[in-house]
Amino acid sequence: MAAALKRWCGGAISRVSSVSCRQNRSLNTGRSVLRRPRPLPLVLATGGGYVGYEYYRTRERKQDGEPAALATPTQVALYRSFPTRLLSRAWGRLNGVELPNWLRKPIYSLYIWTFGVNMQEAAVEDLRHYRNLGEFFRRRLKPAVRPLCSSSCLISPADGRILHFGRVKNSEVEQVKGVTYSLANFLGPQKRQSSTSPSSFRDLLLSSPDNDLFHIVVYLAPGDYHCFHSPTDWKVELRRHFPGSLMSVNPGVARLVKELFCLNERVALIGQWQHGFFSLTAVGATNVGSIRIYFDQELQTNAPRYTKGTFFDRSYDCAGDQFWNGGGDGGVASAGAAGVALQRGAAVGEFNLGSTIVLLFEAPKDFSFNLQPGQRIRVGEGLGRL
Repeated sequence: MAAALKRWCGGAISRVSSVSCRQNRSLNTGRSVLRRPRPLPLVLATGGGYVGYEYYRTRERKQDGEPAALATPTQVALYRSFPTRLLSRAWGRLNGVELPNWLRKPIYSLYIWTFGVNMQEAAVEDLRHYRNLGEFFRRRLKPAVRPLCSSSCLISPADGRILHFGRVKNSEVEQVKGVTYSLANFLGPQKRQSSTSPSSFRDLLLSSPDNDLFHIVVYLAPGDYHCFHSPTDWKVELRRHFPGSLMSVNPGVARLVKELFCLNERVALIGQWQHGFFSLTAVGATNVGSIRIYFDQELQTNAPRYTKGTFFDRSYDCAGDQFWNGGGDGGVASAGAAGVALQRGAAVGEFNLGSTIVLLFEAPKDFSFNLQPGQRIRVGEGLGRL
């Protein structure tokens, strides 16, 4: 018995020693049993925790009445280093995956409950009709649910919330109260239109000294209708595409990151309306790398071939070049020597999820807004009047 116990103990010690030796050999050869930590998940976890900490600290400041401090350049650089463009492309591919018929209703119902989507306004209320998430996000509305305001010269281009509006002063525009961005950085270089010698970039855009420059920012939440429409009768002369980051444009982030709208990818449509300069800019965001303009099939956003810090122009002043034939998207657009003419209320484009629309326009100085900061607004509702 004692001899058997001794042999068993000796064997166990031998096995432990063998395992220890194998581990030592693995460590010596660089093949450790423990996997080496991967840097990307570590950075994402650390950065995510830091962003979450800053978010709740900002909320506490807001509750205490203390204004939130702007993010430092280091914090912005850390945020921009996240692979948001890659994640957005992956999200776009996921949106295009066709769902089994039995799975559509549970998934879309969860989304509707989470974000408060009003499916009674949808042209097709049957959830099983939408083959994938992308089709559901870009659902069309019933024609009668968005009447156009007849008493306003300017109507809302999208469903969403008014973040900010007002006059442009000193060529700086407010993205939210107290946080600005440069007009020159946002629109890029412009041809001189002013009849007088311009003293600033703002004056460069004005065609008459009797006019002023105004702006409106509309934020589209994930539960909102994701198409955007023409806010007035005007002609688009130039499309300018700015590849860039895809940071969140949530109002909480917009309060922290200065020039957020200038850093993010965006598509600016620039042209003229009855009072002079007019532009509509669709700003991309995280998971909103896809911005589609119906009359411009060449546009491709969040593409790997583009680099940040550049912009790409396309002029619409070529006679006879038809960029959009309607295609069932509603509205009327025609192309000619003076650009693409858009009618008030015409469907112009769509986001893949939800983001921000910025209007910058010239109008007589007596133009007044009929808005309140933070109010909800829908396509077709009036923005202001002369």
